[in-house]
Amino acid sequence: MRLLLVEDDNHVAAALSAVLARHGFQVTHARSGEEALQALVPEGNGFGVVLLDLGLPDQDGYEVCGKIRKRTSTPVIMVTARADVRSRIHGLNLGADDYVVKPYDTGELLARIHAVSRRTVQEEPVTGGEDAVLLGPVRIELPTRQVSVDGAAIQLTRKEFDLLALLAQRPGVVFRREQIISEVWRTSWEGTGRTLEVHVASLRAKLRLPALIETVRGVGYRLVAPAA
Repeated sequence: MRLLLVEDDNHVAAALSAVLARHGFQVTHARSGEEALQALVPEGNGFGVVLLDLGLPDQDGYEVCGKIRKRTSTPVIMVTARADVRSRIHGLNLGADDYVVKPYDTGELLARIHAVSRRTVQEEPVTGGEDAVLLGPVRIELPTRQVSVDGAAIQLTRKEFDLLALLAQRPGVVFRREQIISEVWRTSWEGTGRTLEVHVASLRAKLRLPALIETVRGVGYRLVAPAA
């Protein structure tokens, strides 16, 4: 797999590139946001994943993430020292597919890279054969992967849509965390649980229906259909 590493520290980039190369990745190193954007022309330029450090010298990393998403659907993993949930949600809202928090374990990083790359092969939503799901003011268009609330379109990332579509299969039924991670992220790796929490928080904020997705403590999540 070709991987674009966006990192301004040459020593960090060299060490990480060596590790990634040993695991079969062909790494291209971009030292700034502008270099990264140029490397992704045309239309992703064949890269399977972008590993984006947010601390760049020329542009804000979040801004670069937003620009990347406008140019290509290539998965983006943010690398950040900011551990607060609000910063992670902001990155996901801009189109990032996942994140790792510094300092991170190399095994964690590799697992996340493989997890986001696997899902690019299939983008089909989990459905029961119907074209749309109606949940009070929420409408989920399965074939077009569009969501609206009270007729207003809501922009979701691919993983946010997949998560919502899965829960909407059976409103009121509790989906175990392990089941969600397996079906949406196609992995059983335990560290993905934090990513699940951030995606749930992001969905609640975007839909402006915090009670729509209920946390069942110690088990998982369920979708509570609101009144129309």
